[in-house]
Amino acid sequence: MTSVVRGMSWIAIFIGVCVAPLVFALVGASQPGQGFWTDFSVALGFVGLALMGVEFALVARVRQIAEPFGTDAVIDFHRYIGTTGLIFVLVHVALSADWSQANPFTPSDTPPLVVVGGVAVAALLLLIVTSVWRRRLRLSYEWWQVLHAVLAVVAVVAAVVHVLLVDHYVDTAWKRALWVVMAAAFVWVLLWVRVIRPLRLRRRPWVIHEARPEADRTTVITLRPQGHDGMQFAPGQFAWISIGRSPFLITSHPFSFSSSAERSDEVSMAIKAIGDFTSSVAEAQPGTVVHLDGPHGVFSIDHAEGAGYGLVAGGVGVAPALSMVETLADRSDARPVVLFVGARDQDSIILHERIEALRERLDLRVVYVLENPPPGWEGEVGYLDAQIMARHLPDGYRRFQYFACGPVPMLKAVEESLVGLGVPGDRVHTERFDWV
Repeated sequence: MTSVVRGMSWIAIFIGVCVAPLVFALVGASQPGQGFWTDFSVALGFVGLALMGVEFALVARVRQIAEPFGTDAVIDFHRYIGTTGLIFVLVHVALSADWSQANPFTPSDTPPLVVVGGVAVAALLLLIVTSVWRRRLRLSYEWWQVLHAVLAVVAVVAAVVHVLLVDHYVDTAWKRALWVVMAAAFVWVLLWVRVIRPLRLRRRPWVIHEARPEADRTTVITLRPQGHDGMQFAPGQFAWISIGRSPFLITSHPFSFSSSAERSDEVSMAIKAIGDFTSSVAEAQPGTVVHLDGPHGVFSIDHAEGAGYGLVAGGVGVAPALSMVETLADRSDARPVVLFVGARDQDSIILHERIEALRERLDLRVVYVLENPPPGWEGEVGYLDAQIMARHLPDGYRRFQYFACGPVPMLKAVEESLVGLGVPGDRVHTERFDWV
């Protein structure tokens, strides 16, 4: 099945999941005459709940869902439908709620239907607020992951209970059975993420072989499998990792592989210290157990055939680019590769020695672009733009495939520059990792 067909299939399933509860709720209603606005509000509530359930599947790291679209697109979609679902639910509350039934001074007199509905709305609001304004609220990534998971479960469970307590629209056994099935599907996804997959990861541990300091507060960890054959991955892909912790804990972190995909018995990752977890990586000792959930992502030269490759890396975005270049070298690939590396200054270029060593192994041109160059620097200066690219790309560059990973402003500029140079948009691939 091609990627396009799989993508269309998932879109059809998504539409079906959202529409089915609405159809089953409105068909055969036992008490007609409730009024248009009441029916409309219930419709919005049902669709909003379905969207909340779909969110579980989107963040469950299911490769079959992400591959047709790409991880960035799936995460963006997750954000959009989360906001859309919240709007639907709030409008549902505004149109259908009988505010006289909710007495804040005597909560025991408030109907259970209203109580669980209020819990669902409150949890959903907190979930959105803590996600959109996580940095302003100074929530660490680790605590946000825990809070996000708990609030999501509370919101969906409370919303399903709210639906089952509604007599008019869920008044027959087959309608209730539909919602039970949907709730069971949500629970299954939760079990997969929090129980089944951690059990599988526990059976395939890795250990740190080396933790080596690199430029710009970055540590390169090298991992080796313990008791299994390792992992096959495509160059440019990433994995979620937890170091020295149980795989059943909620928090884990995504990092790209920085090593050749031709080796499955040893992998490496470049991790920059920007938070609590990443700052602790430098202290990791050889022999520490690590769990890898992967590989994930479609940001890879193996998923896009071209006459050559243009790679753009900013900061720690060098890691997936290096994985691609080392893989091409190990495969003795003769196609030309141009690697643009953007950095603050010469001392902040990550994995510089490994990049330079690859010049002798394949047709590789490396272009460093420094914001603050040292005295006597003869390379490119400033920010990567169309003019710099045009100076270094060879003839036939429009037939290349391009992969860019780094800060979001840089990626936007790269996309605009390449399209402005005549590169077809479907040949430009980006990896943001700016998910929260």
